[in-house]
Amino acid sequence: MILANGASNGEGLVGDAHLIPACAVGSNEGDRIKAYASSHPNPIASIDFRGTIVGIKPAPVIASFSGRGPNGLNPEILKPDLISPGVNILAAWTDAVGPTGLPSDPRKTEFNILSGTSMACPHVSGAAALLKSAHPDWSPAAIRSAMMTTTNLVDNSNRSLIDESTGKSATPYDYGSGHLNLVRAMDPGLVYDITNDDYITYLCSIGYGPKTIQVITRTPVRCPTTRKPSPENLNYPSITALFTTSRRGSLSKTIVRTATNVGQTEAVYRAKIESPRGVTITVKPPRLVFSSAVKRRSYAVTVTVDPRNMVLGETGAVFGSVTWFDGGKHVVRSPVVVTQMNPL
Repeated sequence: MILANGASNGEGLVGDAHLIPACAVGSNEGDRIKAYASSHPNPIASIDFRGTIVGIKPAPVIASFSGRGPNGLNPEILKPDLISPGVNILAAWTDAVGPTGLPSDPRKTEFNILSGTSMACPHVSGAAALLKSAHPDWSPAAIRSAMMTTTNLVDNSNRSLIDESTGKSATPYDYGSGHLNLVRAMDPGLVYDITNDDYITYLCSIGYGPKTIQVITRTPVRCPTTRKPSPENLNYPSITALFTTSRRGSLSKTIVRTATNVGQTEAVYRAKIESPRGVTITVKPPRLVFSSAVKRRSYAVTVTVDPRNMVLGETGAVFGSVTWFDGGKHVVRSPVVVTQMNPL
């Protein structure tokens, strides 16, 4: 059997198990094979098994079936958070069923090759467990932050990550903060922590009332009454500036983040800003100084847009970044998403 990708799946190959001899081909090869088969009365083909080839380039790429953003319900929070290995993963397999999972498959094997979120999630879960083991005092939010701010944004050809389904450069709506790099996440320098009170404030900001929130917290809750909090100010490792559609001139929004130093006690970080076309991003202060007495520092990110010059493109957003450098090995990067998308 020849299993050919459709156009939406591009050239990425997924190693599915089959009951009969089979091979998988990309969309372009599939089109050529179908053209050949339809134009010859007796088409002939052979399959040569040449073993495993390592070092394929480019890698990683964003799988065509990978979950994409934006976050339709709460667009102030970028999704996905990050990506991790999830295609053609060789892993342990139960002997209770055959490699296809079909009742008619009598084969037994200790290993299988699987693809999907069900393989990417265990990689991130395992990374989180290792981070918790190395840093038992870190909260779940700190662990997530460490993974998100230390990701890779280039492939093994040192080029921008590619979206497999389009063959074009991917965006944060495809990969979030980037591709997981556990070695760097072990020593992120700074983390963006989130407390229970921060989450309560966030729930208040997106319209949940105290009674509803108490179902989660099991304790009395009060939402601010004088000034509604902004959901963008949840201390997340990514930043999203959501503007309502407007034909007016320049629009501006300020978002606050608080960084906690988990690296060397005495440290100075400086900001580097990448602003997309039609957008101006500023950071105040542009320098964060940490010491034994000061482990947390807040800063404000002001995003100013001119809708007349901002080209949103197919994604409905433009993308930049705020990165903190300490002059050594720590590079703490947060993607910045600027969009006019309204919540569903």
